[in-house]
Amino acid sequence: MPNLSITEIKAFVPSKDFDLSKQFYQDIGFTMASDGGGVAYFHFDSVSFLLQDFCRDEFAENFMMHILVEDIEAWWAHIDASGVVDKYKAKLSKIELQPWGMKDFCLIDPAGVCWHIGQNV
Repeated sequence: MPNLSITEIKAFVPSKDFDLSKQFYQDIGFTMASDGGGVAYFHFDSVSFLLQDFCRDEFAENFMMHILVEDIEAWWAHIDASGVVDKYKAKLSKIELQPWGMKDFCLIDPAGVCWHIGQNV
């Protein structure tokens, strides 16, 4: 039987201003591991995504990512303290308890991408 294992899956996240978005993600704690050919590879611990120098407004404003964390309050405080809301005109919601058993908040990046950051409860 052939080995059909998958080692990783990454999304291509759109950016309206590639340089601005690269700095935004570094400011919230992601490491930019590579950058070339209009694609930058970001990671935080064992999770990663590809930021692309490409954007269609209707796509970016309907694109969502989800991060599952262990301490939602610590992450909200970290994002709030990073200064990205003022520096990039990003949007940060309050933490809410969801009916599906999760607490989460949303962070909207400079291109309009919505990041749901949540913790199982």
